[in-house]
Amino acid sequence: MQKRRVQVSKFLSLVLRHRPDKIGLTLDEAGWVPTAELLQACNRQGFTLSLAELQAVVANNDKARFSLSSDGALIRANQGHSIPVNLGYEPAEPPEYLFHGTAVRFLPAIQEQGLVKGHRHHVHLSPDVAVARQVGQRRGREVVLRVRSGAMHRDGHVFYLSENGVWLVDAVPSQYLAVVPD
Repeated sequence: MQKRRVQVSKFLSLVLRHRPDKIGLTLDEAGWVPTAELLQACNRQGFTLSLAELQAVVANNDKARFSLSSDGALIRANQGHSIPVNLGYEPAEPPEYLFHGTAVRFLPAIQEQGLVKGHRHHVHLSPDVAVARQVGQRRGREVVLRVRSGAMHRDGHVFYLSENGVWLVDAVPSQYLAVVPD
């Protein structure tokens, strides 16, 4: 059961964040797609998915990656898109510190260039060390960076808070970063 939920979550991440065209979908400007269209497209491509299973994945996803509209008619990914979308998040004042988990092998480049968004719309930051550590472990031996987000905000950097509690910012210059000791 858990293995299937992970499989569905990964597939939804692919089509709702990066490649909706892979199954013949087009997201609206805010990243939404009709739930019925998503299910039909998945099933046409041989990825069998029921409405009940979709709702369970959205409700039980440990990172709350997806949202259903209040009437359940639309679905979207909350952040992490590599395709153009406007999620409509308003600027928000971050806490004094946020955290970013990554693999140790990326640390030299980060210390030189800071955190950059790459192909995504924003750099993703976590409100606590535990979540950042979990994110960093996905790519090998992890390191957690403390971000002086309060100072960044006071210096004019704009932050957004996604529906699932992930903080978003365009970039984090290296002078705002410090490695969190193990």
